[in-house]
Order: sequence, then C-alpha cells, then structure tokens
Amino acid sequence: MVKCPECDAEIDLDEDEVEEGEILSCPECDVELEVTQTHPVHVIVLSDEDEEEEDEEDEEGDESEEGDEEETEGEPDEDEE
Repeated sequence: MVKCPECDAEIDLDEDEVEEGEILSCPECDVELEVTQTHPVHVIVLSDEDEEEEDEEDEEGDESEEGDEEETEGEPDEDEE
C-alpha cells in the first residue's frame, strides 16, 4: 500500500508486481506517478506536462525579452544621428 503524493489516496501496489521506473496513474486524481523504489514501494509525481508548460512560457518570455533588447539597441542609434 502506498499513498499518492498528490491527493494522499491509498494505492494498492504489491512490491513484487511493480518495477522501478514504471509509470502508474492514481485512481483518484489521475496524476501520473513513477515508481522510484520497489522495496518498499515509493512513487513520485511525474511533472513532464508541467515542465513542458513552463518551458513554453520561458521560451515565450525569452522571445519577448529579446524583442525588447532589440528595440533598446535600436534607440541609441537613432539618438546618435
């Protein structure tokens, strides 16, 4: 028996039936869990979706910052003329 780290629901897992690295879903909150240890069973929440969303936000933020830098670099050239 192991508890979901996200919602604390009890998940019935047998140490002999799971493998390290196996991906499971919590029956209560549907979050994806990775088995990190089998004796005793220990799971962690997989955050691949969260990381992808953060990476997309970071990329969008980088693009807007780059655009701001280009405008800033262009302004002194206009003042010098």
